[in-house]
Amino acid sequence: MIKNKSEHSSVYTDELINTIEQDFIFSNKPINRFKNNTEIDTNKNLQKNELLEELKNQINSIENCNLKSNSKNIVLGDGNSNSPIMLIGEAPTTIEDDNCKVFQGEVGVLLDKMLNAINIKRNSIYLCYAINFRPPEDRKPTSQEIKRYSIFLKKHISIIDPKLIIVMGSSAMEALTGTGNKISKERGNWKEIILDNKTYPMMISFNPSYLIRFPENKKYSWEDLKKIRDKIQELKIKL
Repeated sequence: MIKNKSEHSSVYTDELINTIEQDFIFSNKPINRFKNNTEIDTNKNLQKNELLEELKNQINSIENCNLKSNSKNIVLGDGNSNSPIMLIGEAPTTIEDDNCKVFQGEVGVLLDKMLNAINIKRNSIYLCYAINFRPPEDRKPTSQEIKRYSIFLKKHISIIDPKLIIVMGSSAMEALTGTGNKISKERGNWKEIILDNKTYPMMISFNPSYLIRFPENKKYSWEDLKKIRDKIQELKIKL
């Protein structure tokens, strides 16, 4: 006997349901179809740390460099590598060269005060230098040295991928803008740098070491800091 089409369809549906329904688990809880945020952050951190280590090895492999020959250690950077804010100084001095950390001693104390004035804790941002080795006698890096290390600095920025950059000092300014203008003419205005098709807003200001020598210019740095504070609020950056 041949079953009609509707009977055949009903039998097939019953067989299909009986075959697969036992594998279903029903719950009132919503299904999480996305990766755990903690897992994503962990993977991102591992990748970023690997890239920073690779960058460090690239800088350490540089040859025929008077800065490297003069230094005990490479100073890459420290702080929160996942921070939306990246602060770039000029170059290590003796104290930073000794302990491989940025902005130490009297300069570091002043920097902390400057950041605290706009409610930023040092450990909530990422800090580095435009030059990774201490110049002889703590002198200012030459334009040739700045240009050579600017390649690494730009890679550094791309790895950290911040939402805004604070540039402190003329050497750091020259590394990113290519200009040798006086920092007094360039500071205080938001500028942009484009790396790997991404645009980063940056504020140029005086380096703390300069302010220690010329404290009368702290009033200008305070104006810059207020603009940075306003930009953080505008971009809704959370630290």
